[in-house]
Amino acid sequence: MQPDDQVPNPATPAPTGPSRRTFLKQTGGLLGVALAPPIASQAEAIADKMAPASPILSGQTNISLNINGQAKNLRIEPRTTLLDALRENLDLTGTKKGCDHGQCGACTVLVDGKRVNSCLTLAVMAQGKPITTIEGLAKGDELHPMQEAFLKHDGFQCGYCTPGQIMSGVACVKEGHATTDDQAREWMSGNLCRCGAYPNILAAVREVAAQQAKG
Repeated sequence: MQPDDQVPNPATPAPTGPSRRTFLKQTGGLLGVALAPPIASQAEAIADKMAPASPILSGQTNISLNINGQAKNLRIEPRTTLLDALRENLDLTGTKKGCDHGQCGACTVLVDGKRVNSCLTLAVMAQGKPITTIEGLAKGDELHPMQEAFLKHDGFQCGYCTPGQIMSGVACVKEGHATTDDQAREWMSGNLCRCGAYPNILAAVREVAAQQAKG
């Protein structure tokens, strides 16, 4: 026989509220609903997967560039720089990637006759404008006067910065900013030569400026 303290007391009413087990089940169910992704989000994710690819969704866009007198059609990301479009998409590797921050001038090209750092210019921004790279200066076997002057004055050593130097020199003379040595130095200061061939570069730019002034 059980002791008196273990015998159920008939006078004690049975509990009417939820049991501990029921409470835990209910709490767990609510927590699961709270942590589950919303139905709307799930529907959107499914719709995105089923939607057909478009230029905007795929991150690609079609552009046309006028480079060295020829139209070039490209399909690129809108964030592609003119420098990368020239080198990676069109294989025009004469334009060099130096600092990629617009500080060395190795990537200089002419856009609508004006010199720009192609590493800081989006390719889509150059649509409808004539673009000239180092490959487009010469006319067949006839070098541009600036190219001839660089050869004559040995305006390069390693040659990596030379395309940008030449393109900047062409624009500098055209702008009328090479009438004196000091002026040419100032307006060519955005193009760095790590080999230190500045005296020879200056001589080449000044010679072309003098030739154009005469004739």
